[in-house]
Amino acid sequence: MMNAPRRAGRHFLQIPGPTPVPDRILRAISMPTIDHRGPEFQALGKRVLEGIKTIFKTTGPVFIYPASGTGAWESALTNTLSPGDKVLMFETGHFATLWKNMAAKLGLDPIFIPSDWRSGVDAAAIEAHLREDKGHAIKAVCIVHNETSTGVTSNVAAVRKAIDAAGHPALLMVDTISSLASIDYRHEEWGVDVTVSGSQKGLMLPPGLSFTAVSEKALKAAESARLPKLYWSWAEMAPHNKNGFFPYTPGTNLLYGLAEAIDMLHEEGLERVFARHDRHAEATRRAVRAWGLEILCRDPACYSSSLTAVLMPEGHDADRFRQIVLEHFDMSLGTGLSKLAGKVFRIGHLGDTNDLTIIGALAGVEMGLALAGVPHKPGGVQAAMDYLRSTATAE
Repeated sequence: MMNAPRRAGRHFLQIPGPTPVPDRILRAISMPTIDHRGPEFQALGKRVLEGIKTIFKTTGPVFIYPASGTGAWESALTNTLSPGDKVLMFETGHFATLWKNMAAKLGLDPIFIPSDWRSGVDAAAIEAHLREDKGHAIKAVCIVHNETSTGVTSNVAAVRKAIDAAGHPALLMVDTISSLASIDYRHEEWGVDVTVSGSQKGLMLPPGLSFTAVSEKALKAAESARLPKLYWSWAEMAPHNKNGFFPYTPGTNLLYGLAEAIDMLHEEGLERVFARHDRHAEATRRAVRAWGLEILCRDPACYSSSLTAVLMPEGHDADRFRQIVLEHFDMSLGTGLSKLAGKVFRIGHLGDTNDLTIIGALAGVEMGLALAGVPHKPGGVQAAMDYLRSTATAE
C-alpha cells in the first residue's frame, strides 16, 4: 500500500489544546537529557519552580508533576481531603463532570449543582448551598475556570466572595487547565486555595506536565487529610522542591521547555498575552455571528478567550463537518464531548497564535461549511478581518 502523498504547509491545529508548540520551545526540549540529581538540573529546577509562580500570580508553592491535568485534579483532592468529605462542585460541562466523577471514585461525597452547560458558575447558588451547610460538612468548593468543552469562563473572584459572604471555611479549588497563560488569572489575589493546570494549552508545551498551586490554608489542610497518596503527595514533593529537585524522575526535557515558555510569556508581557487572546476570541465570535450560527455560551460575560464552541444547525452533524475540514484543509477542530457529541465544533484560539493564524483558521471553517452543505451566510472571515484590522496596533 502506497503512503498518502505529502501535504504541503503546516497542519492547522485549532483544537483547544494541545496547542501548536513554538520552535523556541521545541528547541529547548531537544536539549540533551541530564542527570536529574546533578547541579545543572538543580539550577533548572529552581528556575522553573520559581518562574511558574509568576504565571499563577502567587508567592506560594506550585508543585509540578509529570502528568496530564487529570493528575493535578487528583493532587488537589487527595492532599486536602479525607474519605467521605463533602465537596461542592458546579456542572459547567464535560470536564467539571469528570472532576466530580473522580471525587466520587476517590471516596468523597460530591454535591453537583446542575447546569445547562451554556453558562458559568452561579456564585449565588454556591453561596446558598454553603449557607445551608451549618455544620460545615462541605470541605471544598471545586470549579472550572474555563470549561474546555463549552467555551464558558466563570468568575472566580465572585465565587470567592460568595464563600466569604457565607462565612464558610471550605477550600476553593479551581481548574485553570485551558485558561492559565491565556485568560487573566490571579491565584493569590482571588483567594484560591488550590489551582490546577496543565502544560499543553496556554503554556504552549506538549502534554506531560501538570501543576498544582497551593495556599497556606491548603497546606494546613493537608496535614490532617486522610485520602491515600504517594505520587501526588505535597509532603513528599516539598522538601525536594526546596532544593530544586523532585522525589522521583521528573520530565526533564519538558522542564527545559517550561523555562522557555515562561520566558516567552514575560517577553510578550502577560497583560499583552491576555489582550491578544481576548482580541482573537472576539474576532472568532464576530465570524460565527456573521455566518448566522449560534455560540454555545449564552452569556457574553462568560465568553471564553481560549476557545469558541459553535452549535451546528439542526440536522447537521458536527463531526462530519470536522472531517470535511480536516480532509480538505488539513485543519483539526475540537469535537463535541459527551452530551454535545455531534452537536458542536470548537475553534481553539489559544497559545502561540497571531492574527493570520486566526484568519486562516476561520477561512478553513467558512470553506468547510460550504463544502459540508451547512446553512450559513458568507462573510464571517470578512467580519473577523474587519475587526482585526480596526483594532490592529503596530508593535
